[in-house]
Amino acid sequence: MKKLVGFITSSLPNNNFTVDLALAMKENGVDILELGIPFSDPVADGPIIEKASLMAIKNGFKLHDLFEVTSQIAPHMDTFWMGYMNSFFRYGVENFLEKGKEYGVKGSIIPDLPFEESERYQDIFSKYNQSIVSFVAPTDSEERIKRLVAGSKEFIYLVAYAGITGSGKSEDLSNIIKNVKKYTNTPLYTGFGVDQNTAKEKAQGVDGVIVGSAFVKHLVDDTLSNNEKIQKITAIAKEIKDKINS
Repeated sequence: MKKLVGFITSSLPNNNFTVDLALAMKENGVDILELGIPFSDPVADGPIIEKASLMAIKNGFKLHDLFEVTSQIAPHMDTFWMGYMNSFFRYGVENFLEKGKEYGVKGSIIPDLPFEESERYQDIFSKYNQSIVSFVAPTDSEERIKRLVAGSKEFIYLVAYAGITGSGKSEDLSNIIKNVKKYTNTPLYTGFGVDQNTAKEKAQGVDGVIVGSAFVKHLVDDTLSNNEKIQKITAIAKEIKDKINS
């Protein structure tokens, strides 16, 4: 069965809501949670997720909120932190990883950490039983893909197109999928531009999909009550999970 990875922004609008939402998403088909760490300059994210980050920061988000939320979610579903390297530096990389090990976090997705730089951190992440998720993109050569996936654990993030999240572009990924599968058995999930309309297509040839903006657009909709946000997001999750496995 193909997996559904769901991204939500931590602590928006508050910690209790994030926990309730994450567990409801699990009940409606989300297998893995990407818990977004709000950051003021999320360079890989589109306007929807950027807006959510800024809203959470304006609400007073602090890293202890992330840890509180994680402590209540990670025991119940596979959880990864998705954030930018500045957050790890500010708190201290090893301190961050100690918290991750304490709560059972599987790893981190750090889009502004180049692969060559990430190699410096592999040992310390392994020390705390966590992984750095590898990215592959349509612009990567076969030789580079072989390097990128060599030490991959948990899953590999296939960027569906060059650009930012949520823009909905489409590219032929068949060749890059073939090259990844040639060098690793680590699960490969497609992200960027995945929603109810594109999920089935983007799931072709891979082990699952990653959905962010399609969920977060409801988090930032102030016309919805918290219950309505959960209802809309879980309905989307269920629909996508059904489509990628039909």
